[in-house]
Amino acid sequence: MGINKDQVKGRVKEAAGKAQEVAGRAIGSTSQQAKGTMKKVGGAAQAKFGDAKETIKEHDKEVERDREEAYKRP
Repeated sequence: MGINKDQVKGRVKEAAGKAQEVAGRAIGSTSQQAKGTMKKVGGAAQAKFGDAKETIKEHDKEVERDREEAYKRP
């Protein structure tokens, strides 16, 4: 299975959001904590979207292989 830009960017945002959330908790800033949580959740959603795109792409390749194989049969 390949990897696409949504998967990469999403996971980077997710990690950055987690770091911001932890930093906010460490300094006692609920606003920074909340911003980090939002960034983390948004990044996770983007990564899942990228995962779904890859799954669809792989499925399309399988369908195409099956179609080509069906034409080869006598």
